[in-house]
Amino acid sequence: MRSSKIIRTIAQKLFPFIMLFGFYLISHGHLSPGGGFQGGVVLGTATILLALSYNIEQTEKKFKSRWLNMLEKLGILTLIFLGFLGIFFGYSFLGNFLPLGKPDQIASGGLMLLFNIAIGIKIAAGISVIFYALVRYRGEI
Repeated sequence: MRSSKIIRTIAQKLFPFIMLFGFYLISHGHLSPGGGFQGGVVLGTATILLALSYNIEQTEKKFKSRWLNMLEKLGILTLIFLGFLGIFFGYSFLGNFLPLGKPDQIASGGLMLLFNIAIGIKIAAGISVIFYALVRYRGEI
């Protein structure tokens, strides 16, 4: 089934704003409702929107499954690395070793911003990879 030109155009115009909103949720997650998981889901949904409005092959050329798998692994490895950095600096695993800033500023949460970025990358890539796998195999055993 082919989508209409109107749907493709609207999806193409909305894509940057959805991505911007996802990055906003990730970067402001420690100050307001949101965070790495919610922002990652929004970023992953943006790629799904492109895949549904165009087709999976075109979207997979732009967002390759291999790169998304590597991004997913990078996100979790970054989170684990930050956790062990806390131990290295004499705190507990995932303990905050960065200075806290002034309240209501982006850099006020110490490690929380870095945690949100790592989780957001992992979730966004994971959602896209799961969607690719579901479309590719379509229940075939």
